[in-house]
Amino acid sequence: MIAIITARGGSKGLPGKNVRMLHGKPLIAYTVEAALQSKNIEKVIVNTDDDIIANVASAYGAELPFMRPEHLATDSARSIDVLRHTLDWFKINSEPLEEVVLLQPTSPLRNSTHIDEAIDLYRQKEAEAVISVTANQHPIFWSKYLDADHRFENVFKETGNNRQAYKETYIPNGAIYVLRADLIYNGNFYTKKSYGYVMNRNASVDIDTLDDFEYCEFLLNKLR
Repeated sequence: MIAIITARGGSKGLPGKNVRMLHGKPLIAYTVEAALQSKNIEKVIVNTDDDIIANVASAYGAELPFMRPEHLATDSARSIDVLRHTLDWFKINSEPLEEVVLLQPTSPLRNSTHIDEAIDLYRQKEAEAVISVTANQHPIFWSKYLDADHRFENVFKETGNNRQAYKETYIPNGAIYVLRADLIYNGNFYTKKSYGYVMNRNASVDIDTLDDFEYCEFLLNKLR
């Protein structure tokens, strides 16, 4: 089982975020360390186009057998294409990978226990995919569109039910994807043999903006 950490250098929302110092460590270090501490992960690979990210990740113990090509380092490049490139590289230069764990460096509060529990679930269920999720804060049926005039439009048929009447819903939190390699080539992670690994809201912080970063710092200061 190999962990792949995808870390692009160019971030417009929060420049330099993957190596930005968070509570005394570069952001990417949290994910590298969590993967290395996992009892199930054999090797930790970082896929990046950025020399600074590469040097930091290497210093914390990750391997960087190649650098990401420029055409996969743009704002429009898709994560799935980065994963396919990684699988292709292993197929040509090492050995084909049958399953991988995708870990995004923007989820620093995901730890080795979370990773191991997700992989254990993957194996117990003989799954094709296990994807980490967190519960929605409010029922999705409360969601509304706003038109150009800021008037409300329904997303779903109006029911008028209280919160207690709805089943709990979940969204992927971006922290962990345990995947069979063929799903990556097929481009669909959600099959009849895909399962959700539930994480609490605080562990599910995904850093895209400065506000996210500062909230994560607050949680780390509070918890540690």
